[in-house]
Amino acid sequence: MIAEKKQSRSKALLRIFKEAKPIWGWLLVSCLLCLLGIIFTVVSPKMLGELVQLLYDFWSGELVTDNFAGMILAGAVPLGIVYLLLSLVNLANMYLLNNVVSRYFTCSMRIRISEKIKHLPVKFVDCTPVGEILRRMTDDVSHMGTSIHTMISTLSTGFLQILVITVMMFFEDWRLSIAVLIITPISVFLSSKISAMSEKHFHEMFTESGKLNSVVEECYTNYATTKAYNWESETLRRHEEINLRQRNAEYKATFISSAVRPCIAFTNALAYIAINLLGGWLILSEGVSVGTIVTIVLFAKQIAAPLEQIAEGLGDVHRAITSSERVFALLDLDEEKPDKGSFGTGEIFGDVRFENVNFSYDEAKPLIKDLNLDIKHGQNVAIVGPTGAGKTTIVNLLMRFYDPQSGKITIDGHDIGEISREEVRGLFGMVLQDTWLFGGTVADNIAYGKPDATREEIITACDEAYCDHFIRTLPNGYDTIIGDDTTNISGGQKQLLTIARALLANHRLLILDEATSNVDTRTEILIQKAMDKLMEGKTCFIIAHRLSTIVDSDLILVINNGEIVETGKHEELLAKKGFYYEIYNSQYAV
Repeated sequence: MIAEKKQSRSKALLRIFKEAKPIWGWLLVSCLLCLLGIIFTVVSPKMLGELVQLLYDFWSGELVTDNFAGMILAGAVPLGIVYLLLSLVNLANMYLLNNVVSRYFTCSMRIRISEKIKHLPVKFVDCTPVGEILRRMTDDVSHMGTSIHTMISTLSTGFLQILVITVMMFFEDWRLSIAVLIITPISVFLSSKISAMSEKHFHEMFTESGKLNSVVEECYTNYATTKAYNWESETLRRHEEINLRQRNAEYKATFISSAVRPCIAFTNALAYIAINLLGGWLILSEGVSVGTIVTIVLFAKQIAAPLEQIAEGLGDVHRAITSSERVFALLDLDEEKPDKGSFGTGEIFGDVRFENVNFSYDEAKPLIKDLNLDIKHGQNVAIVGPTGAGKTTIVNLLMRFYDPQSGKITIDGHDIGEISREEVRGLFGMVLQDTWLFGGTVADNIAYGKPDATREEIITACDEAYCDHFIRTLPNGYDTIIGDDTTNISGGQKQLLTIARALLANHRLLILDEATSNVDTRTEILIQKAMDKLMEGKTCFIIAHRLSTIVDSDLILVINNGEIVETGKHEELLAKKGFYYEIYNSQYAV
């Protein structure tokens, strides 16, 4: 799992803005639009108050005029234009923020995560559930984008709007303004405290959501196995258990953050009551104009709106802080050490040596211990042993998925620890027991290891792998769209395609993980002939589960607990009547 690194809220928010550096110019434009919107917002109550005062004066008889309709129209038209401009500015700002944040920030952040994963050790993928990675790349990044939108359009402009409105109120009547401002800090204090209480629940909610995604992904990936073993009830139990924890965390987070708005609405209602009572008394006792009272009431209402937005925005910010911690924890992971070494321009033959190699996935549990091997190019080397003995680990070390803690592995005398991983892996072709096909045409899948292959080369490789015939029976032949979840191709046929892929790539070294285990006996015989041709002149490592497939190997390595306990050919090892003899008899003894 990814180690979480807690950081202060201010540092988390500051880093989000640093990550948004490419769109700072657009954010500045958004701020200017927000300022323009504030101007329209604070001007409109003053204009409306003057219009109401005009009506009051006319109806009370204080204003006598023959052009009352013209005077009303002269005040109403500019007021309508201000409200129209305010709507257009808000619309433009919303479009700008949604478009820029979604298109640039979230997109670039997800690309960065993809690039980061590409440079992380294989151990990261081995130890981290797929659902957890997807959650951070999708939902968490979206919440970070939302936080930028919130801080620009809601928090920053909201506080500024409150400040400007406060100044405007004091120009109207300082006594009514104080009545409003006495209550406003209570709203701010309560909203900030309540919002802070929701942060830990948002963190728990996101964590459980990642686990839930992993369970769902695992269930559908292994759907057939789940059905075959009647494991539906256990899968449902795990899903319900995690879903319940996620629901409870989301309920608490949502309930607490949602409690802010009613709290602010209540304090604002107190402000309205105070303004109306005090305003009525001021009208009667000191002759304060009705227009002034109306203006103050409208200003108080305008303060209420940003307060409610700020309260809601604080919840979004706390959610974004939690999401940013998870995303930054991934981006801050240590990458594989860069390597730029090269084998040079000379021909690679495929001589492989293990010299005092020691390796373990867990330092407390040693696995490969002082391993020494000397394999000549062109040799067919089989690796056998019980589960957990270290067979696959040797392949992982060869491919530089992992590096040994001590010792070294050389190919043609070159220490692969000093050669770039890309170049080392480019020497190997692989045919694994678990087939994998990506979404694309059959031809694209075959040419996976050689993208520039011609159609003739692809057909030749398929012919040698004995899969050309069934490919031509597909609806569109080599142009048929397939994928790893394709149901109209059998498991054996998928294996044939991966073998054709290895034939076409024609690498100097081969890794075969019981490549014929998923085909029937007749197909296995045909494939074995193609494999013999494929392995000719190449250094081959075969991870063997059925010993009948490796009786002709040049060298058999018998591994137990990370150590080579026996080496030799099939007949020699049987004659020794040692560990290999016991394994062989356990499979074939009558």
